[in-house]
Amino acid sequence: MLVRDALPLRLASAGHDLWRAGDAPTLAALCDGRGDAESNAVRLRGVLASHDVELLPWPAGPPHTNEVGRSVQLMTGLLAIAARHGPRIELLEIGSSAGLNLMLDRFHIDLAGVVTGPPDSPLTLTREWRGPPPPAVPINLLTTRGVDLAPVATTTALGAQRLLASVWPDHQARFLRLATALRVLCAAPPRVDIADAMAGLAVRLAEPQAVGVPRVLMSSIVWQYLDEAPQQQIAAAMAAAGALASVERSLGWVRVDANRSVHKHEITRRSWPHYGPSVLLGRAHPHGFWVERLAEPVSGYELP
Repeated sequence: MLVRDALPLRLASAGHDLWRAGDAPTLAALCDGRGDAESNAVRLRGVLASHDVELLPWPAGPPHTNEVGRSVQLMTGLLAIAARHGPRIELLEIGSSAGLNLMLDRFHIDLAGVVTGPPDSPLTLTREWRGPPPPAVPINLLTTRGVDLAPVATTTALGAQRLLASVWPDHQARFLRLATALRVLCAAPPRVDIADAMAGLAVRLAEPQAVGVPRVLMSSIVWQYLDEAPQQQIAAAMAAAGALASVERSLGWVRVDANRSVHKHEITRRSWPHYGPSVLLGRAHPHGFWVERLAEPVSGYELP
């Protein structure tokens, strides 16, 4: 339950936020990577005891996505969908948090020479690439929409503060990347509705779908936080919608999930008609430092 609820991560974010605000200077050694485990544990217990009022709200909220680097992983999956079903896509993301990765078409992304997004974007994402490049096909996200139980309002100082506090203190490149993405977001915030994953998906699937526009569900590091019941409901809803899909009105599903047995993220895609089974496209570093696309994608793959 601690892993599913990410309680250690939430508490770490809370402590980091206190240190960033200058309210817990005793955590400097911990945040700077200094000190031994025993002395840092003493410091941490002291902060927990003296700052309980500030810390208590943090575990109450859900985990949030603050890693813009996952846009590279998600775009890898979306290009695989576009190669099979066409470039014009309507996108729904579950567990969107602030909607940072809903803006992946506004970032300049270089995937081993396959480039997407505007060249003059304030944010360029280039990662160490392993394996063959993704399909060099055009992609046009006609609509992007997200759902989240408790979206983060990053246009406010408090919302941005919460996301920044969830970045590991020694990951300076990630701080810069997130800060740039937040500026892009403030210029035109993406749409993120308040809803649970299944409710948001049901609304989207019930809407009319234009001819020649694949409808794609997307998520990154969300599945592990869902209970078994909503997982089964979402999978059943997608399978039912997939059974009704046609060449003119196709359906896709792109996921980035953590495989704890190998300590890597895995990129999978499903699409209908004709391509129903889940396909493992590649693996990636948890924070997007590198992406490995498989030369031979694995069909029928299920996350262990």
